[in-house]
Amino acid sequence: MAWADPQASRPATDQQAAGQLRAAAPATTGQATVLAAPLTELRRLGTSPRGLTEAAAQARLQQHGENVIVTAAPPRIALLARAACSPFVLLLIVIAAITAVTGNAVSAALIAALAVVSCVIRASQERRSWLACTLRPALPGTATVVRRPADGLRPALREVPADQLVPGDVVRLAAGDTVPADLMLLRAEHLMVSQAVLTGESLPVAKSATVTGPAGRLAPDTSQACLQGSVVTAGSGTGVVIATGARSYLGSAGRGPARTGQTSFDRGVRDISVLLICLVLVAVLAVSAVGAGPHRDLDDALLLAVAVAVGVVPEMLPVVVTATLARAARRTARIAAVVRRQPAMHNIGAVQVLCIDKTGTLTSDSLAVVRAVDPRGNADQGVLRWARLNSAHSVLAGDQPADGLDAALLDQQHPGSCQPQYLLVDLLPFDHARRRATVVLRNAAAPGRHTLVCKGAPAEVLACCSHWLAGGSTVRLTAALRQQAARLADGLAASGLRTLAVAISSRDAKLGRYRAADEAGLTLIGFVGFADPPDPSASQALAGLAARGVQVKLITGDHALVAARVCAAAGLDPGLPVTGDQIAGLTDDELARLAAGTTVFARIRPADKARIVSALRRDGTAVGFLGDGVNDTHALLAADAGIAVAGCEPAVRECADVLLLRKDLGAVGQAISEGRAAFGNITNYLRITVSANLGNMLSMVIASAMLPFLPMLPAQVLVQNLCFDVCQLTLAYDRAAASDRPRTFSTAELARFAIVLGVVNAAADLVTFAILRHLIGPHPDPAVFRAGWFTENMLSQAAAIHLLRRGTLQHRGGLHRGLPVLLGTAGLAAAGLLLPLSPVGGLLGMRAYPVAFLPLLGCTLAGFCLATLAALALARRPRRPRRQPASLT
Repeated sequence: MAWADPQASRPATDQQAAGQLRAAAPATTGQATVLAAPLTELRRLGTSPRGLTEAAAQARLQQHGENVIVTAAPPRIALLARAACSPFVLLLIVIAAITAVTGNAVSAALIAALAVVSCVIRASQERRSWLACTLRPALPGTATVVRRPADGLRPALREVPADQLVPGDVVRLAAGDTVPADLMLLRAEHLMVSQAVLTGESLPVAKSATVTGPAGRLAPDTSQACLQGSVVTAGSGTGVVIATGARSYLGSAGRGPARTGQTSFDRGVRDISVLLICLVLVAVLAVSAVGAGPHRDLDDALLLAVAVAVGVVPEMLPVVVTATLARAARRTARIAAVVRRQPAMHNIGAVQVLCIDKTGTLTSDSLAVVRAVDPRGNADQGVLRWARLNSAHSVLAGDQPADGLDAALLDQQHPGSCQPQYLLVDLLPFDHARRRATVVLRNAAAPGRHTLVCKGAPAEVLACCSHWLAGGSTVRLTAALRQQAARLADGLAASGLRTLAVAISSRDAKLGRYRAADEAGLTLIGFVGFADPPDPSASQALAGLAARGVQVKLITGDHALVAARVCAAAGLDPGLPVTGDQIAGLTDDELARLAAGTTVFARIRPADKARIVSALRRDGTAVGFLGDGVNDTHALLAADAGIAVAGCEPAVRECADVLLLRKDLGAVGQAISEGRAAFGNITNYLRITVSANLGNMLSMVIASAMLPFLPMLPAQVLVQNLCFDVCQLTLAYDRAAASDRPRTFSTAELARFAIVLGVVNAAADLVTFAILRHLIGPHPDPAVFRAGWFTENMLSQAAAIHLLRRGTLQHRGGLHRGLPVLLGTAGLAAAGLLLPLSPVGGLLGMRAYPVAFLPLLGCTLAGFCLATLAALALARRPRRPRRQPASLT
C-alpha cells in the first residue's frame, strides 16, 4: 500500500524542515516510542514519501550525528575505582591506615601494596574480557534511500552509507537487506523480517504498513515497525526513518536500568567483611585488656593489639579472591565462555536456578516436519508430497529465500516426493491478507489441464475448499465435515505443532493470469505439522545441570503446550505450566511462591521475564538467566548471573556478565563447574586463615595473661603473618574439586569452622607453651620462648593448609597436593625452622631453642593433625535443611 497525500507529497523547504527538525527525534527514554498514523508521522518528521533534500539530510546529520552505536571500552580508571570499592579492599585500606598511625610504615606500605595489586589484577582481567567480546555482526554498509537534490526537483534512489541516515529519510528494503535504522513502514509487499537479534526467535515475522490501531509502538511486536539490526528474509518495503544510532530501539536497549539489588557475590562479601571486622574488634579489645595489666608497658600492649588485629585480618584475601577468579575466568574463556565481570565467576558457580528460553537451548532452532495427515487424521505421505511441490515452485519462482516452513518441507526426502513432470504456470505468492500461497502447475502428460496446489493457514485454506479427499475417496465438504477438519487442525496446533493445510484442484487450463478469486472449489487433502525438534545434546546438558544441583526453569513466549512438549522431549518434567495472564494480577510475594514451584512459564511478555527472575531471587536464591535478544536485557540485569551468547548485539552484551562461546547448555554447565572450583580455592583460604588467626588470637590472650612478658613482639607477629600470606597465596593457583551443589559465602559455616579449628590451634599452642616452660624452666627466656612459638605456628599452619583444603574435606582423591601449594608449604616450614636460628631471628628478638624441643614439637604437630581431622568431621556435620517455600496454587 502506497501512501499518497497532497500535503505530505509537497516537499518541505529547507527552512521548514529545519523548523520541524526540532520535533523530529523520538524520545530516548526507556519507554517505547509511540508511532502516529503514517501521514501524521511524516508531517512530524518534516518529510514526505518523496524523501528529504540533500541539504535537509546534511542539516539533520549535524544535529543527530552518525547512525552508529558506539560501544567504547570502559576507562581503566573506572575499572580501578570499581575494584577499589570492594569491601575486602576497603578493609585492607583501614588496616593499613591504623598500622601507619602506630608508626609501622613498612607494614602499612606492604598492606597498601596488596590492596593495589588486587585492584590492578581485577581491572586488567575485566578489560581483557571486554576486549575479547567486542566482535559484533556486520552492519549494512549502505542503504537505498529516496532523496531529492534540491527543492522542486524529482526524487531519485540513492545508495548512501548506512551511518549517514537521518530521521525523515525514506528507505527501500529488499530481501536480504539488514534494516539500517528504526523504520515505520509506508509500503510493504509480502515483507517477512527476522528479528533474531532483538527477540532471540529465529523464525521471521510478517510486517505490513497497515494501521492496526490509533497508534503503534516502536517495538518488535508492532507490524508497522522494522527495527535496526533485523534482516529482511522475503518481500520488499518502504519505510521512513524514525530513529538512528543510540536513539534506536537497539541502541537504547543497553541504557536500561542498572542492576538493582545485590548479587550472591555482593551479599557474601558484605557478610564476610562484617564478620572480619567483628573479629578485629574483639582481638584488639581482648589483647589490649590483658596486655595492659600491672607491670606491663602500655605502649607495647597497644602495639601488640594492633599487630594482632593485622594478623587476624586475612590481608591476602583480596589478592587471593582476585587472582583465583581471574585464573578461573581465563580457563573458562578457553573452553566455554568469556566472563566480563570478575564477580560473575563466583555468581555463576553459585547459581541454584537457571532460567532459559527453549529456542536454541532445548531445541535446535529450526523447524522440521513431524506429521502429515489426511482430513480424518490418518498418516498420509501424499499430503507431504503436494506441500513440498508447492514450496519448491514457490521458492524457485518467487525470487526470495525459503522461510522456515518451506525450508523444512524441502529438507524432506521421501520416495516419490520429486515430481519433475509438473511445470509452473503461475504463482499466487503468500500475503498476509490471504495467508496462503498457491502454485498453478501443468502436467506434461495432460497439457490441457492445470493443477492448483494451495497451502497456508488452516482457516484460510478451508474457506477455499468445497470437498475433501480421505482414504482415496473425494466427498463434498459439509458443515459437519468442515467442523471436523477445523477441530483436527486445532488439535494439531494445541499439541504444539505449527500447522499448514494443503488443498489441490485439477481444472481446465485458462488463458491469462490467475487471481485470488480462482482459489475456490479446492479439495482439502490434509494437514502438515511442524515442530522445532529437541537439541540432541539438551537431555545430557539438563542431566549435567541436575547433577550439579541446578534447577532449570523455562521462560518463553510460546504456547504452554509447545513449551511443555519440548521440556518433556528433553527430559525435563514440565509440571503445570503457568502463563503470562496468570501472573499478571499477582503481587510480588504471590509470584515468588508460585515461581518457586513452577518449571514452565509460557506466553510471557519480555517485561515479565525480569519480574519472574526477581521473584525467584526474593528468598536469597542465586538465579542465572540465559538470553540473547534485546528484549532480554532487563532480565539479564535482574539475575545474579546474566548469561548471553558472544555473537549477540552490543546492547545485550553490555547487560550480560558471562558470554557463552556457543549457545549450548553444556557450556553453561562447564562455566558453573569452573566457578565452583574457584570458589573452593577461596573457601580454602578463608577457612585456613581465619581459623589459624583466631587460634593465634586466643593463644595470645591466654599467654599474655599467664606470662610476665608479651608472648610475641609486634614485629614478630607481622613477619609471621607475611610468611603465612605468601604461602597462602599459592591457594589461588590450586585446583580444588568442584562442588556438586551450589555454594556461596556463608558466615555461619565459616564461623563454625573457625571456632572449632581455632580451638584446636589454640590447644596446640598451649601444649607448646607447656613444653617450652618444661624445657627452659619456670622463668623462661622471652627470646627462646618466642622462637619456639614462632616455629610451632609456622609448622602447624603448613600442616593446616593441606588438611583444610577443599578436596580433602570432600574426600575426593585423598590428599590432593598441587605443586604450587606443596612448594609454598615447604617454604613456610623451612622458614619456621631456620628463621629463629638465623641472624634475622636475632634482629627480630629471637634466640635458638633447645634441640630437645624439636622431637616434642613433632609429637605436638602429630596430635594437632589428628585433632584437626576430628574437628573437621564435627564441623562438616550437616545441619537440618530449611523448609522449602510452598508453591501458590
